[in-house]
Amino acid sequence: MTILGVDWGEAKVGLALAVGIVAEPYSVVRYKSKGILMETLREIIKKEEVGCVVLGISEGESEKLAREFGDKVSEASGVGVVFWDETLSTKEAQDKAIEAGISRKKRKELEDAFAAAVMLQSYLDSNA
Repeated sequence: MTILGVDWGEAKVGLALAVGIVAEPYSVVRYKSKGILMETLREIIKKEEVGCVVLGISEGESEKLAREFGDKVSEASGVGVVFWDETLSTKEAQDKAIEAGISRKKRKELEDAFAAAVMLQSYLDSNA
């Protein structure tokens, strides 16, 4: 089953995919309209044959918004959404990208996708 990891933000989302036990960065989607974002996610879910979405959440004000967003993704796509702690995923993703020798420009461009991959890998590792 293909799993889509989502690092949600109010202006962009980072996406990662896992087929099996390894999560890989997929893309970063910048958006101005939640309707357009939902349509984009529906298309990706269909194209990649996603069976589950893992949405990163962190404690605080954004948690409620992330949960509401996850509920809308599930409703729009018909795919179940699992909420997963994403605390420190961005920092860990930055560290791994630096270790891998990825340029600063590329790191900045794909930061959210790398964070989604770290968060999704955490989910996969805990459910192995």
